[in-house]
Amino acid sequence: MAVSGEAADAVGVIGAGSWGTALALVVARNGRAVRLWGRDADAMAAMASERENRRYLPGVKLHVGITPTADFDEAVRGVSRVLAVVPSHAFPGTVERLAATGGGATLVWGTKGLAPGGGRLLSDVAREALGDAARIAVISGPSFAGEVARSLPAALTVAATDLATADDVAGWFRNDRMRVYPSDDLAGVQLGGAIKNVMAIATGICDGLELGANSRAALITRGLAEMTRLGQAFGGRMETFMGLTGVGDLILTCTDNQSRNRRVGLGLGQGKSLEDIRADIGQEVEGIDATRELYLRSRELGVEMPITTEVYRVLFEGRAPTDAVRALLSREPARE
Repeated sequence: MAVSGEAADAVGVIGAGSWGTALALVVARNGRAVRLWGRDADAMAAMASERENRRYLPGVKLHVGITPTADFDEAVRGVSRVLAVVPSHAFPGTVERLAATGGGATLVWGTKGLAPGGGRLLSDVAREALGDAARIAVISGPSFAGEVARSLPAALTVAATDLATADDVAGWFRNDRMRVYPSDDLAGVQLGGAIKNVMAIATGICDGLELGANSRAALITRGLAEMTRLGQAFGGRMETFMGLTGVGDLILTCTDNQSRNRRVGLGLGQGKSLEDIRADIGQEVEGIDATRELYLRSRELGVEMPITTEVYRVLFEGRAPTDAVRALLSREPARE
């Protein structure tokens, strides 16, 4: 059956959380029809009738070009452009489901994490599910969903294996409030987005313990060193980690309490349990799973990541945050 021009030009957005909805708003404001999918049928029905994502982006009206739906097939039927904004643990199942529909000749994701159970890049998962013919890309960079949804200025990066694809996808999002840079460092952009979340937990712990601005600056700086070491081991380029998806996203996530990962660290530093912190936040916190995956992969690759190691021990081995700080400070001196 022939696909209508309107359907072919539409973008199917998979994931109606705060970031998925914010990116859907950007795409719709740029003149494309958007089918926004969420798994909660009642929530999507409410979104359709109220024209607002009251749970995640209260007070921000949905653009008229956005059609909320809880029907996955409806969201991607006849659509050649798909944007997946789901938690990293849900990403493999999402791309397998997408592959089964035959939709999504171009798949972009806004997920910042690694695949569970092995710490693979999401690009590897996407290629495995969709095949080499699919065009794949990632959008990342320093951005909080609420600010993007309210059209506050921001700058992001779209990375693909080739610059032509990256530039084409960047056009979905680029406007006078959103500057989008193309990149062909697919590995580096993904690693920056995953590692910065772990460092945000670390700096949150530091601030929760009230260790001061000097300590925060030191953690961010040494966190960038860890990001660069592991990112290069994955094939990323040094200059990527000096840009928006590296140091840019690192600074944003480590220094502002809009960051859920930073808030996890703050709570841990203040003596709260991880269970209570997650309940208070009420949304996915990518840095928790990313810490485990990055810790295990760094050990496999022989890459030294002391901050990530201590965050892992606090999250998964019950180490006291004060002991983690003491362990970092007592390490043998090394040249910078």
